[in-house]
Amino acid sequence: DVVSIHVPLTKETYHMIKEEELRLMKPTAYLVNTARGAIIDTNALVRALKEGWIRGAALDVFEQEPLPADHPLTKLKNVVLVPHIGSATYETRAKMADMAVDNLLSVLAGKRPPNLVNPEVFKIRPLEKVKMIELEE
Repeated sequence: DVVSIHVPLTKETYHMIKEEELRLMKPTAYLVNTARGAIIDTNALVRALKEGWIRGAALDVFEQEPLPADHPLTKLKNVVLVPHIGSATYETRAKMADMAVDNLLSVLAGKRPPNLVNPEVFKIRPLEKVKMIELEE
């Protein structure tokens, strides 16, 4: 069995996975986190991995980034650690670029960006002057 985490970090999801949840998992289960490090209580995870509550973990994100070289997770053989690169595929990067362009064009047109995640701070301001820069060949 695999539990794969895909949620944003909010007040509600902070340490959503702690000792209680880890103990509910099967000892043959794996935990995968590519979301945000603070969703898992790292101290509880280290204990779970050391004591065999779960079989292993794969982590792309950590509560403290970069993960210190002497962190207890780096000493375990039942964990895979990668430096926040889980989304580094060609398809994902191309989609991210497209989304960035769409958002930029919306703002320049005086519209709300389609992928806005914090609308409470967004205000549309009229563009006084937009200078177009010609690139010399």
